[in-house]
Amino acid sequence: MLTDTLNEPRKSSAAARKLSGPAKAAITFLCLGEKVGSELMQRLGRTEIERITAAMSALGPIPARVVEDVLREFTQNMVSGSGSVNGSLTSAETMLRKFLPDDQVANILENVRTNRREEALWRGFGALNEMVIANYLKGEHNQTAAAILNNVDPSVAAKVLPLLGAERMQNVAERMIAMEAVPIHMMQQIEETLKQDIMSDAVHTSAAENHQRMADLFNRLDVQAFEQLSEALDARIPEAFEAIKKRMFVFDDLIRLSAQDLAQVMRGLDGNTLPLAMRGAQKPLRDHLLECLPQRSRQMLMDEMEATGPVKGRDVRAAQAAMVDYAKELADSGVIELPSANDEDDELL
Repeated sequence: MLTDTLNEPRKSSAAARKLSGPAKAAITFLCLGEKVGSELMQRLGRTEIERITAAMSALGPIPARVVEDVLREFTQNMVSGSGSVNGSLTSAETMLRKFLPDDQVANILENVRTNRREEALWRGFGALNEMVIANYLKGEHNQTAAAILNNVDPSVAAKVLPLLGAERMQNVAERMIAMEAVPIHMMQQIEETLKQDIMSDAVHTSAAENHQRMADLFNRLDVQAFEQLSEALDARIPEAFEAIKKRMFVFDDLIRLSAQDLAQVMRGLDGNTLPLAMRGAQKPLRDHLLECLPQRSRQMLMDEMEATGPVKGRDVRAAQAAMVDYAKELADSGVIELPSANDEDDELL
């Protein structure tokens, strides 16, 4: 099949590549089961146990493909088709209690919960509008501003730095480069200040943030449900709904990807996802997809589409949704770049 040709040799999924070392170790422990996993964990030091416990508590359901990709790193004899696993604080606690005293388990879990609250704080702060963050930092010392920006996602820091002004941007950037580990008491003070001044304050999210959040929601909504909702929203709040639609990334938007990025998406699709998705594509997009493939792969795809009998509409929609989700997965990993909401406006200038 065409997809087999495109997938050889198979690479780890973007989701697996994004996992940290402790997260991969946690998945492996879960696959080994409580008995074996507990026995192996006894050989680790306190720091390693805490890191793996924290990672396990934050995993949630892990798809079988990601599990297989992680285990492939540990063994070349992995049997295909392994089941999915589910990481949680409860599963980590159960494993720990098999070889640690209750008081040590309680202490580890409390440290993990504290770290998760701190991570949630930084995620929430990083999700604020960049102008809100920049305005807050203008009242802080440069060293504090550097410490804060070193703790948010680089994509957020990149937007905030220029808003500080040229001279201060240079000063803060230099401090970020030279900064070593910030003492715990200083980070605790910074985090406590953030909670009081920003996160607990009545900071209203901007319209743009709300629109992006709703665009992400609508991207994941069932097609038929979205069509029903669209009619009502278009009639009641046409301007806001139009702004949201401009921020959405749907199957037809694939035509706006570069040939290189689109080829990257197609190479990573499983099974007959690509032929099914192509069956429902409009001609301009279908032609664009075909042009991104080598001649041999292009002919194989066309032959496979012709050989496929009638297909159900819901299967086509599911394949298209899978293709869009994978494109977003690659974009989140920095492998490809999705067109921004302002690309069309920029082209008109």
